Amino acid sequence: RTEYSQKYITLGLKIAYYRKKAGYTQEVEVFAEKIGKSLNFLDQIEGPGTVRSILLETLFKIADVLGIPPSKLLEDD
Repeated sequence: RTEYSQKYITLGLKIAYYRKKAGYTQEVEVFAEKIGKSLNFLDQIEGPGTVRSILLETLFKIADVLGIPPSKLLEDD
């Protein structure tokens, strides 16, 4: 684990939250396809307690598909 482990976990939880809020609850495969990633990748990102970094390009794609600014995924609540 790195010093940023908690931030990666929080990021994954936010992605899951906004994905569900955008209506991709049952359509997880559709969401994964739209961001150009596998379902396994998404599981790794959103999994509670999972620490996995992502590229900024992926973060931007996720935000675009969810219709939110990327900052929503990064800001501290």
